[in-house]
Amino acid sequence: MEPFSTHTGIIATLNRSNVDTDQIIPKQFLKSIKRTGYGPNAFFDWRYTDDGRPNKDFELNDPRFAGRSILAVRNNFGCGSSREHAVWALFQDGYRVIIAPWKEVNGERVPGFADIFRNNATKNGLLTVELSEEEVEQIFLAVAGNEGQKATVDLASQKITLLEPNPMVCSFDIDKGSKKQLLEGLDDIELTLQFEGDITRFENEYDPMLSPASPPLDKA
Repeated sequence: MEPFSTHTGIIATLNRSNVDTDQIIPKQFLKSIKRTGYGPNAFFDWRYTDDGRPNKDFELNDPRFAGRSILAVRNNFGCGSSREHAVWALFQDGYRVIIAPWKEVNGERVPGFADIFRNNATKNGLLTVELSEEEVEQIFLAVAGNEGQKATVDLASQKITLLEPNPMVCSFDIDKGSKKQLLEGLDDIELTLQFEGDITRFENEYDPMLSPASPPLDKA
């Protein structure tokens, strides 16, 4: 997959919590055996009216978000089923970064993203950034007050910088494994192939008949 280093783009906002994967890409689109063509169907049930026309009431259809590539949402984004198609749909619809807030409810931490969605995103080169509710709210306000609000996301330094006229810098955490995978553009297969020499050597030298797990041969 393509490495992720830095990205500058227009921010779009989706003011909804608990957006599940069935809303990101409805089940009727899971029949395809291909990994392409999902972009136009992202958020299908919200995005289009019953006659297939763009729904003017859906936030992301607002003309001010034309050309957007960064999406700011509310907490628990990507919950529901584990379908990887949800990430494919978002990526193919032009998004490179998704920003969501974590929050605390009754003393428990509610994450910005569902774990499986976050893992699937990393495997496909889509960066998920978790910020505080206050920081995400500031991003929503900046976007509401300025059409075409842009930000630069720098993975190496783990910073998001909102550009003029609403400058703001936010730092984010990311585990080392995911960061390395994104920076180097390694999907799961490419990660495995880093150990191709060890795998080949093991296959050439391994004899199941001599495995400690095998019972001894009866020579009687």
